[in-house]
Amino acid sequence: MTRIPPHHDPACWGCGQNATGLRLPHPEVEGAEEYEAYVEFDERHQGGPGIVHGGLVAAILDEAAGLLATWYRFPAVTARIFVRYRRPVAINTELLVRARVTSSRGRRIRVEAELTDGTERLAEARAAFLHVPLEHFLATPEGRAAGEAWRRRLEPSDE
Repeated sequence: MTRIPPHHDPACWGCGQNATGLRLPHPEVEGAEEYEAYVEFDERHQGGPGIVHGGLVAAILDEAAGLLATWYRFPAVTARIFVRYRRPVAINTELLVRARVTSSRGRRIRVEAELTDGTERLAEARAAFLHVPLEHFLATPEGRAAGEAWRRRLEPSDE
């Protein structure tokens, strides 16, 4: 059986090279139980004046927790996420997003995440992720193309 290391699609809005995305860095090691990254939102991410849209706050928590779950056990998808908003999140402010695995049993991985400005916790999330087979991602034309690219990359070359 061929082993494929943890990864996300390069076009991923959360961690890929998507021009309008968050571009969160991938975890440094496979099996990691903690993750942290710095992020900053700007005027494109506003809800109210000077405040980050709440959906984007949830998205950054989901992405950080999901990256960690995926590197903890590849591949994994969000099954459920609960977000608690504690304080408004200001744009143009360096923020720290953290996630940690709190438990793992069977296919389920539980992760907690938080977004802080360095001193105050601004939002937090509790999430459950499911470890899924790679075939889960082959249901779309884009998924099939990515799978074919991986197959070509993993085939022994004739050179």
